Formats: sequence, structure tokens, C-alpha cells
Amino acid sequence: MTQQSWTDKVSNPAQIGGIETSILDNGTGRGTRIAWINTGTGLRYKVVIDRAMDIADAFFNQHSLAWLSHTGITPPQPLSDKGADWLRTFGGGLLTTCGLSHVGGPEQDAFGERGLHGQISNSPAEIESIIQPDPLRGQLEMSITGRIKETKIFGPSLELRRTISGTLGQPFIRIHDEVINRANTPAPHMLLYHFNFGWPLVDEGTDIIWKGNWQAREGGINADIFHEGNDFRKCPAPLDTHGGTGEAVASIDSTPDSSGQCTAGLHNAQLGMAVALRFRKDQLPWLINWQHWGKGEYVTGLEPTTNPLIGQAKAREQNELIFLKSGETRYYDLELEILHEKVTIADFLAKQL
Repeated sequence: MTQQSWTDKVSNPAQIGGIETSILDNGTGRGTRIAWINTGTGLRYKVVIDRAMDIADAFFNQHSLAWLSHTGITPPQPLSDKGADWLRTFGGGLLTTCGLSHVGGPEQDAFGERGLHGQISNSPAEIESIIQPDPLRGQLEMSITGRIKETKIFGPSLELRRTISGTLGQPFIRIHDEVINRANTPAPHMLLYHFNFGWPLVDEGTDIIWKGNWQAREGGINADIFHEGNDFRKCPAPLDTHGGTGEAVASIDSTPDSSGQCTAGLHNAQLGMAVALRFRKDQLPWLINWQHWGKGEYVTGLEPTTNPLIGQAKAREQNELIFLKSGETRYYDLELEILHEKVTIADFLAKQL
């Protein structure tokens, strides 16, 4: 976006893009706070303020990017932290945050009971700031910042301070997270960014892009997809074997570039569109690829994470569990870019070979 393209032609910046907050008033999500963010490029997406500022719907022009589950958006349910209760409120969406102290399946040990993928996505945010773009003043940046707590008396007491930002005229989503231990004792910490991509971006023949050594999750039908000789980086047609709980998962030790940045993504040649997901190896050394090709539940997940899907107990046993000291903060930075020009798509694909 150049100044010449809009000078003397716009009265209200919202005509180009910006952030609009509202409250859902119908269905299962009634009463839930949201924020629509419009980048002015065709990329627009819905931040669910009451669900850890996760991202539900996301579109580029007429094309949906995200997979949405049957559940849809629901209000936060903080007590959905036992067994697989997390699935009852898992709306899919472009991003669901998992953690802050446990990522993986339900488990119980001497240190407590932990439900699937932790509590943070069922926690509302306290909005700290909303900064709108103002192109008439040369201000194209926009952002929304909030604080989300995962806490109880005597600890652990973790806080997620999240900023989602972008630039008017650029098809980017940028996420800057700070996880802070507010308690007076050390706290275990695990974090996973559950990005869920769906049709039409994900379709038969769409390329799944990532680099690194990988290992299929043990058991189930994981090896039916993730085995040498199978092109598991190409999306198939819906599979009968992925009905119900059918799914395949692999943990990838992501390969960074010379700057320490890892890149994953998707490329749909039929749509002439790609999505690049970037994150830092020193912050999120692992990537999970979830493939669930069920009929009517057709989705793949690219999920940067602090640990493989082994859960807190196994990470503790293997001396791989992160502990935040009292007052300590960890930082996480991710970027999602929509590529829609032949030159930029070709450059993106060439760098991933």
C-alpha cells in the first residue's frame, strides 16, 4: 500500500481495514467476545478474546484458510481440564493455544492430574490495548494485546501476555507471546500452537511443507501415513480409515535456516496460493504435523511446540521439561504470511527444498 493510492480518498481508516470488537449473540458462542481484524489485503480473521485470544475464522479473499470443527466457538469453560474434556470445546479455528504447563494426552502422576492439551485455551483475556491503523498520519501498524491467566492459589501461576499485530496493506499475522511465572515457586511450562488448516486451502494435492527429521507417534494408524515411501507431504482425498478418531501424527525436529528461523506451510497450486508459517528454533524447537482426513472432518495441523507430544510426565522423566523460575519470562514469536504471487510462491518453495 502506497500513500499515493489512498491520499485524499479516505475519510475513515476503517474503510481500508483495522480492528473491530464485538460480542457473539447467537448459538453456542453467545456472549463470547471477539475481534475481527482486516489487513486490507484480503486477509481477515477473527480473534476470540474470551478463548485466550486464539484465532477462529480466517480468510484470504474468498478462500477460507482455517478448519472449523462441528463445535464452533464456545464460551470459555475453565473446568474442561480433565481427561479428554478439552475436545468438547475445541472449535478448531486457525489457532488454538495448548499449554501453558501441559501439552499432550490426559495423564496423572505424583505431581497431579492433567487433561488433554492443558487449560489456557479455555481462559478469557483481559484486553490491555487496541491500536488502530491511521494511514492519514502514516500509522499502518495495528495490534491487540491481552493478558490470559492460568493460575490457582499456591501455584502454579502462569500468565500469557499476547499481542497479535499486522500492517495495513500486508497479508501477515504476527504473534508475540510472553509467558510469565507470577508465583513465588518454579513452574513447569509447555506450549504448543495448534494451527488448523482446512478446505479449500487444504485439498487433494495440496503440498504440506516442513523440513526436519521426523518420527511417527507410536501405535494406532500413525504409521499408515508416516512411513518411508509414502508421500505424506501431499494431501489425500478423505479417508475411511480416518473416520471417528482416525488420525496420524508425527513429531518433527525442525530444521532452521542460517538465522535460526524455521518455516512450515502449505501450497495449493490450484488456488495459486501458499501459506508460510515461521517460528524460531530456539523458542519452539519442535513441529507437530497432525493429519486427520475424515469425511466431513478434513484437516491438517502444523503445530510449533516446545516439546514433542509426550506430555508433562514423560518430559519430566526425560529431563526435558521446562521450568520457569519465579518472575521469569519466556518469549515466543510467530508469523503467518499469505503468498499469492507466482514469484513469491516460487521463492518460498525453492527455499524449502
